[in-house]
Amino acid sequence: MYRKNLVFLSACLGMLLFGISLITLGSVAGYLKQQFQLDGIAAGTLFSLLPVGILIGSLIFGPVCDRYGYKWLLVSACMAMCAGFEGIAFASSLGILKLSVFVFGIGSGIVNGATNAVVADISTRSKGADLSLLGVFFGLGALGMPLVLGLLSHRFASYQIVAAVGALTALIGLLYLTIQFPGAKHEAATSGSWKQLRNISLLLIAFFLFFQSSIEALINNWATSYLQDKGVMDETNALFALSLHIAGMIVMRMLAGSVLSKWSAKEIIFLCLTLLFSGVLLMQSGQTKPLVITGLILSGAGVAAGFPVMLGIVGERFPNLSGTAFSVVFAIALIGNMLLNYVMGWVVQHYGVHHLTTVSYMVIGCMIILYILIFKKKSNYQ
Repeated sequence: MYRKNLVFLSACLGMLLFGISLITLGSVAGYLKQQFQLDGIAAGTLFSLLPVGILIGSLIFGPVCDRYGYKWLLVSACMAMCAGFEGIAFASSLGILKLSVFVFGIGSGIVNGATNAVVADISTRSKGADLSLLGVFFGLGALGMPLVLGLLSHRFASYQIVAAVGALTALIGLLYLTIQFPGAKHEAATSGSWKQLRNISLLLIAFFLFFQSSIEALINNWATSYLQDKGVMDETNALFALSLHIAGMIVMRMLAGSVLSKWSAKEIIFLCLTLLFSGVLLMQSGQTKPLVITGLILSGAGVAAGFPVMLGIVGERFPNLSGTAFSVVFAIALIGNMLLNYVMGWVVQHYGVHHLTTVSYMVIGCMIILYILIFKKKSNYQ
C-alpha cells in the first residue's frame, strides 16, 4: 500500500525539479555557445535535441508505468537527467554534449509525464484540482530558479551550477527509492484496453492541448521581443513582465486547486479561455506599461488550467490506461509546441513580431472550437 500524501508530495518535488531543470539548461545556453564556439545553426541544432528527447520520454512513460508501475521509471528518469546534466557540465566534445542534452530531454519528458499520471491515479477528489496544485510546483521552479541563478552566478561558474542541479536530481531519484508508489495496471496491456484509446474524445483533448502548449510557448518565447518592438518597455522590464505572466499562471493554478475546486471542468476552462483572450487583447491594444503587464498576467492565468483540467478528464475517462493515454496527449501537445514555434519564427521573419497577437488569436479560436466539441462529447458519455 502507498501513502497518498507522500506520493503526491514526491510528485510535486519531481515537477519542481522539472521546472528548475529546464530553466537551468536555458540559462547556460550562452556559456555553451562560447565554450564550444557554436554558431547560430549549430546552437539551434543542439537545442532542438531537447524537445525531441522530451517527446520520446513522453511516449515512453505511459506504457511503461501502466505495465510496470512508477517507482523504477521515476528513479531511472532522475538518473538519466543527472547523467545529462553532468555530461553538459563536463562535456569534452560536441558529440558528448549533444548526447547529454538528448538524454536529459528523455528523462525530463518521463518525469513530467509520470508525475502527472501518478497524481491522476491517486486522486480521489477532482483530478483537475490536484493536477492544478501539482502544476504550481513547475511554476515555482521556473519562476524561482532565475533568482537563485542570479545570486549564484557571481560566485560559481555555469558548469558548477549545472553539475549541482544534476546532483540534486540524483538525490531526488534516491529519495524515490524509499517511497511506495501505485503498482502496475496489469490489465492495461490487453488489446481490449488499447481499443479504448481509439476514442474521439481523447483526440479532441490531445489537440486542445496541441494548441494550449503552442500558445504557452508563443508567449514565453516571443513576448519579450513583442514588447520591445511595441516600444512600451526595454528588455529588462519585458523579462520582468514575463515573470509576472508565470506568476499569474501559478496563482490561477492555486485557485483552481483550492477555491475553485468545486467548479466543473467546463466552467474553469471557459474562465481561462476568457482570461487568455482578454490578456492577448490587452497586450495588443494597451499602450501603457501597466495595461500591457495586466495583459500578460491575465494571459498567464488563462493558460493555467488547460493541462491540469484536461489531463484530469483523461484520467477519469481512462483509469485503467491512464499512463498510456497521457503519453498520447503529451506527445501531440509537444508536437504542437514545436510546430507552432517554427510557424511563429517564419511569421516573424517575413511579417514581424507584432503578429504575435494575430497568431495567438488564431490559436485561441481553435481552442474555443475544440472546447465546445470536447464538452459536448463529455456530456454524451456521462
